Amino acid sequence: AGAYERIKKYRAGDEQWFLGLPLARALANVPAPLVLDVATGTGRLPRAVLRQPPFDGRVIGLDLSRGMLDEAVSRTAQFADRVTFIHQGASRLPFGDDTFDAVTCIEALEFMPDPTHVLDELVRVLRPGGVLLVTNRIGPDARLLPGRAFDGDRFEEILRRRPLEQVKTRTWQVDYSLVWAVKEGRPRGGGIRPLPEILRCPACEGSLAREADSFLCEVCGSRYSVAENGVIEMENVL
Repeated sequence: AGAYERIKKYRAGDEQWFLGLPLARALANVPAPLVLDVATGTGRLPRAVLRQPPFDGRVIGLDLSRGMLDEAVSRTAQFADRVTFIHQGASRLPFGDDTFDAVTCIEALEFMPDPTHVLDELVRVLRPGGVLLVTNRIGPDARLLPGRAFDGDRFEEILRRRPLEQVKTRTWQVDYSLVWAVKEGRPRGGGIRPLPEILRCPACEGSLAREADSFLCEVCGSRYSVAENGVIEMENVL
């Protein structure tokens, strides 16, 4: 995790130009938008959008790697009051339907056990009229990921089979394309809501109540701790 951004040759300016700025513009008419970044890694997407002056919302970053999340917390310290990180996998997102104004998943779908199922989850938690931003693996290594990386036309077809419209692919890197879409339905959204209002228990989908250092499921009694650095531990039940 500590070497990830050096290996990826991370450049803050590029991330803000290709990710943060267009996402902030897409959400310009949404008051205080709520964004979910799945497989957030070191918090690249949260930093890219939170650095945009027009963006006045919040970001939730979710990842299965605890080490990556520790890096993300450290690298987003200046935005600590506007970003929350959750330790949880992507196969069952701990949120209700139609929760977020934008959902993103960057450079990660092809590493999921079932990318199309994860896409279903991303779309499920996206509000009608909300923005979906994902990457599609291309380039020479894509052939090494059969069933997880798709040619451009096939990937757009997969998205159009879901309740999505305005599907557009944009050039980004040698190994990845950026793919944008909008969830069908009358746009509605905006406004930050408290975490207990949007979080759901991964075990039973029940509502969670905030306690001093944990979240307690009001249905099944599962308890999820909050680490000292603020990461919500939803991958492990107390």
